[in-house]
Amino acid sequence: MATRTMPAADAALIQNILDQVARRVVGQEYMIERLLIGLLTGGHVLLEGVPGLAKTLTVKTLAETIHTTFQRIQFTPDLLPADVIGTQIFDQHTGEFRPKHGPIFANIILADEINRAPAKVQSALLEAMQEKQVTIGGTTFTLEEPFLVLATQNPIEQEGTYPLPEAQVDRFMLKLRVGYPSRAEEKEIMRRMAGGQAIPVDAVATPQEILEARRRIADLYVDDRVVDYIVDIVHATREPGAAGLKDLAPLIEYGASPRATIFLAQGARAYAFLRGRSFVTPDDVKAVAPDILRHRVLTTYEAEAEEVTSDAIITRILAAIESP
Repeated sequence: MATRTMPAADAALIQNILDQVARRVVGQEYMIERLLIGLLTGGHVLLEGVPGLAKTLTVKTLAETIHTTFQRIQFTPDLLPADVIGTQIFDQHTGEFRPKHGPIFANIILADEINRAPAKVQSALLEAMQEKQVTIGGTTFTLEEPFLVLATQNPIEQEGTYPLPEAQVDRFMLKLRVGYPSRAEEKEIMRRMAGGQAIPVDAVATPQEILEARRRIADLYVDDRVVDYIVDIVHATREPGAAGLKDLAPLIEYGASPRATIFLAQGARAYAFLRGRSFVTPDDVKAVAPDILRHRVLTTYEAEAEEVTSDAIITRILAAIESP
């Protein structure tokens, strides 16, 4: 099969976005690339890390590079579902109730510190994230595309956090672990930010360009052998014994759902797209697999006692499944 390169318009679109984000965010290339994968596939992204790692800054900056609507929702313990999706209010002039839209009615949503609000508020996002619609007082409203939820959360060990419900976590295509910057990056952060001056960012992309790029990504070629490889990986999280990993069976409470299979294919396509290719390789699947699977492989108490993480389990699975 002949290798085709990314069209010049797509390459320019991606580079323009990256250039604008780099004005304000130092380093964090991994996080920025995964956020782009979410944007280019319509997959929601959950970023986990201690405070101060530029999670919120990066999401806000990425949103500013697109001519679109953006809302930041600060999740707190006293937040109510109506504060997110909206409610019905009584109109004295007409004598009728009418819907008042909440901040969820935007193209890009930053759900900041999402695990500092209780489960009933987190669950208010479920319909919006899966169905791209919201129901208020019996009336359903379709959310405008592109619609994307980019959420940040603090590690669950921190004070004042609530664990996200499994159904909520599964709606996120990617869960990213955000780490500390290098010494050189931290020096640059201090130099750039210590002055307190706002760093401007230009909007260089339109929603239409993003949606067109999504359509081209969906058409990228995936060989049947790569499809089988994806299915084998996901099935190994449910039946590790069949993959020759019997010792993992007592460590896995639940494996990944079929949603993981879909997201692995979409994520691998976007990863290939960002590298200018028109086809998907097994290495593309391996690159995105940890971020797509780590929140879908639930470990047992035995695994916790042995300090075996879902990341370690996924690493073992990827090493065991033969690449085509």
